[in-house]
Amino acid sequence: MHLGIKRIICDIIMNISYNWLKRYINLPDNAEETAKALTSIGLEVGTVEKIETVKGGLRGLVIGEVLTCVPHENSDHLHVTTVTVGAEPLQIVCGAPNVAAGQKVVVATLGTTLYDGDQEFVIKKSKIRGVESFGMLCAEDEIGVGTSHDGIMVLPQDTPVGMEARDYFHIEDDYLIEVDITPNRSDAVSHYGVARDLYAYYAARMGANSPVVLTKPAVDSFRTGKADYTPIRVEVKNADACPRYSGLTIAGVTVGESPDWLKNALLSIGLRPINNVVDVTNFVLHEMGQALHAFDADKITGKTIEVKNVASGTKFVTLDDVERTLNEADLMICNAEEPMCLAGVFGGKFSGVTEHTANIFLESAYFNPVSIRKTARRHQLSTDASFRYERGCDPNNTMYVLKRCALLIQEVAGGTIVGEPVDIIDGKPVTNEVQTPFAPFAVTLSLNKTNALIGKCLGEDMIETILRALEINIADKQTTDDDTIYHLEVPRYRTDVQRDCDVIEDILRIYGYNNVEMSEHLNSNLSFSQKPDSAALQRKLSEMLTAQGFNEILNNSLTKTSYYEGNSVYPRENAVELLNPLSADLALMRQTLLYGGLESIQRNVNRNRPNLQFYEFGNCYHYHQEAAQPEEPLRAYSEEMHLGLWLTGNKTSQSWVRAEEKTSFYQLHAYVNNLLLRLGVDMGKLTLLPLEANELFADGLTILAGNGKALGFMTVVNRKLLKQFDIDSDVFYADLDWKALLRQNKQYKPVITDLPKFPEVKRDLALLVDKSVQFADLRKAAFDTERKLLRKVALFDVYEGKTLEAGKKSYALSFTLQDPENTLKDKQIENVMARLQKTFEERFGAKLR
Repeated sequence: MHLGIKRIICDIIMNISYNWLKRYINLPDNAEETAKALTSIGLEVGTVEKIETVKGGLRGLVIGEVLTCVPHENSDHLHVTTVTVGAEPLQIVCGAPNVAAGQKVVVATLGTTLYDGDQEFVIKKSKIRGVESFGMLCAEDEIGVGTSHDGIMVLPQDTPVGMEARDYFHIEDDYLIEVDITPNRSDAVSHYGVARDLYAYYAARMGANSPVVLTKPAVDSFRTGKADYTPIRVEVKNADACPRYSGLTIAGVTVGESPDWLKNALLSIGLRPINNVVDVTNFVLHEMGQALHAFDADKITGKTIEVKNVASGTKFVTLDDVERTLNEADLMICNAEEPMCLAGVFGGKFSGVTEHTANIFLESAYFNPVSIRKTARRHQLSTDASFRYERGCDPNNTMYVLKRCALLIQEVAGGTIVGEPVDIIDGKPVTNEVQTPFAPFAVTLSLNKTNALIGKCLGEDMIETILRALEINIADKQTTDDDTIYHLEVPRYRTDVQRDCDVIEDILRIYGYNNVEMSEHLNSNLSFSQKPDSAALQRKLSEMLTAQGFNEILNNSLTKTSYYEGNSVYPRENAVELLNPLSADLALMRQTLLYGGLESIQRNVNRNRPNLQFYEFGNCYHYHQEAAQPEEPLRAYSEEMHLGLWLTGNKTSQSWVRAEEKTSFYQLHAYVNNLLLRLGVDMGKLTLLPLEANELFADGLTILAGNGKALGFMTVVNRKLLKQFDIDSDVFYADLDWKALLRQNKQYKPVITDLPKFPEVKRDLALLVDKSVQFADLRKAAFDTERKLLRKVALFDVYEGKTLEAGKKSYALSFTLQDPENTLKDKQIENVMARLQKTFEERFGAKLR
C-alpha cells in the first residue's frame, strides 16, 4: 500500500472499566470472558488491557515513620534519617526541606521502581556525600498520586507503619475493556447500559435461576433541606429543542479534591480528575449515559435560567477560551442577561464551577437530538455531552440521574438541596414527579415471524425471558391456534428499537447468533446460474497490476464539496449529500475516483516519491434527479464499482544503460489493454472514440464494447486541474466501469497454437485523409473488409504540414497478411490491398499519397 490510505471510524470507542462495571452487576466471569460475552451480543470488544490508576501500582512502597532526623555533615540542605517500616530501621538520606522526626511518610524500599512519564528508575543502595542511603522518602509527584514537589508526603499520625502504600491509597488492579459501540446503540454508551446488556446475556443462558443480578444505584435517600439561599428559577422558551429540563440548587458545597474512589474510577477510563463537583458529573455521565452540567449558582444573574435561542451574531466564550459567534438556531442556557452554556454541547467560561464556588445549580435535561447535532457541527465541537445528546438520551431518566448526581455531590462536597427540584416538560412545570412522562414505543411482535426471521424456534419462555431482561414490557399477549402475538412497550432509551424486526434482532443478539444451527435443507425453489466472481477477478487484476509495479490505494468515499462546484463533467447537483457532514471536506459521496488518486499523488510527490503507478477499486455514487419518485425515493440513487489507474513521473529512471523516459498515454493504453485481455474481453469488437476535452481532461479515448456500451475511458488529466493539487508532472488516468467489465467477462483460457508454417507479408499504404478521421476507424474498416488473411494493422507515421491540403493529414499504415494453409501469392496480396484501398476511398474519401 502507498500513502493514499485513509480510514473512517464509524463505530464509537467506549472505555469500560471492569471494576466499575461490577458496581452494577455481579459478573460470574473474568474480564476476558466478559469481553467475549460483550462481543457475542453485538458490543464488539477491541482490546482488554490490564491497567493501574497509578503506573506501577505503588508496588514496593510502604508506610514508614521517621525515627530520627539530623543534618548531613557534608551538606547544608540534606538530612540523614532513620526510618522504620515495621522491621529493622533504615538509614535514608533525604533532601526534602520538610522532613522531620515523628512523621509518617511513604518509603520506596530498595528494588522499588518509580516512574516519571515513560522513564523509570530503580531505587538502589547508594552513598550520598559519604553517607549510605537505603531507600527514598517520596513526594506525591514522585509516586504518581499528585503533582506537588514542595516536599515529601506527610501522612496522618494514625496511619499504620508497614502498610503497603497501594492499600493506603486504595490502588486496585483493573481491566480496561475497549468496546466499539455502533452509532445506533446510544443506550450502551455507559457502564450501566453495558451491564444491562450483560444481564440479559446471562439471563438467556442461566434462565430463571440465574444468580446474576442487575443493581441500579438507589436514590431513595434523596431529601431536600432548608438553607438561607434562594433556589434558581427555570423557564423553557423553546420546548421543541428542549422537551424536558430538570434541575436543582445545592447550597453550601465545598469544592475540593475528589476522594480516591472517584479519582480512581475516572482515571481508569482515561479521564483527568478536576474537582469533586465536576468529577461527580463526569462519573454519572459515564455511569448512566446522561450528561449533566453544574453551574456556579452565584454567577446566574437574576437567579433565573432561561432555555432559549439568542440572536445570530451574539458572541459567546466557551470553556476552551474560544470566542464563538452564535447562530439563531443554537439553543442556549441563559441567565437573565446573557448566555451561559451551549445547551447539550459545551459550557461557558464564566459560569462553571471553580474552587471558590459555594452554591451550584445542577442541570439534567433532554434536548432534541437534531438541534444538538446541528449546533455541534456548526461550531465544530464534539464533546461527551453532545455525543450522547445527538444520539438520543432517555427523556424519562432526567430526574433519576439528577437525584443520583445530587446525592453523590452531597457525599463528596457536602451542601444542602434547596427547594424542590425543577422539572419542566414540554415547556410546562410539573409539580408531581411523573415516572414515565414520555410514552414507550409500542411494538407488536408475532411469534411466527420471530421464528421465521431467526431461523429457529426459540420457544415462548426464552423469548419472554430475553424481553424482560432487556426491560421490554409485555403489555399484552394473545394466543391463537396458529400464532402468538405480543404487544410490547419498548423503553424510550432504546431509540433503535421501534419495529418488530428491531425487537427480533435484539432477541437474536442476546440469544446468540452462533446458537442458531445451519439448516440441513435448502429451499428447492432456489435457482443457480454461473456469474463472474467479482472478488476473485479483483484479486487477479490486483495481483497482475502489483506485479507490473502498481501500488493499490484506498481513499475515502467522502469527499470535498469544492471538487464538484462548477463541474460540468461531474455536476454538483448529481452528488449524494450527507445530511449532517462532519465538515465541508467530508460533505459529499464521491462521483469519481479521480480526486482521491490526485490527493494520493500529491501526498507522495510532497514526500519525494514522484514516479507513481496507482490503482484503486472503489464505489462511486450518483443522484439522478430525473429518476426521483416520491413513493420510491431510493431509485434516484446509484452506487457503482469502478477501477481507476493513475500514472505519473518517469517510466524509467536514468542509469548508465538507459536514458530517463517519461510516463506516457501509450503506456497507460497498454496497461488497460492488458487488463481487458486478462478479463477475456473480445478486443476485436472494441471501439475507441476520442474524448472531448473539458476542465478535467485535456485529451483521451472512450472505450466502447461491441454493443455500444461504455466500458470506461483513458485520459490525460488537464494541467489546470493538476495545478490545483500542486502536481507538476503529467498525470494519465483511466476509469473503468467494473459492472460493465463483468458483463464482458469470459473465462480466460490461454490459446496454444502451432508456429505458422507459412510466412507473413507486409504492405504499406500512405493515405491522405481528413483530420477528423481516426486510426481506429481505419483499422476497423480494414478488418471489416478482410477477415481471413489480415492479421494486424499498425500506424507507423502521422504527418500534418503546410505541404498538405488544408484540413488534411497523412497516415502511414502497415498491413500484415498471412494464410495459415498456403504461401500467399502476389495476385492474392494485390487483390486484398486493392479492396482495402477501395474501402478507404469510399468510406473516408482517402487518397494515396
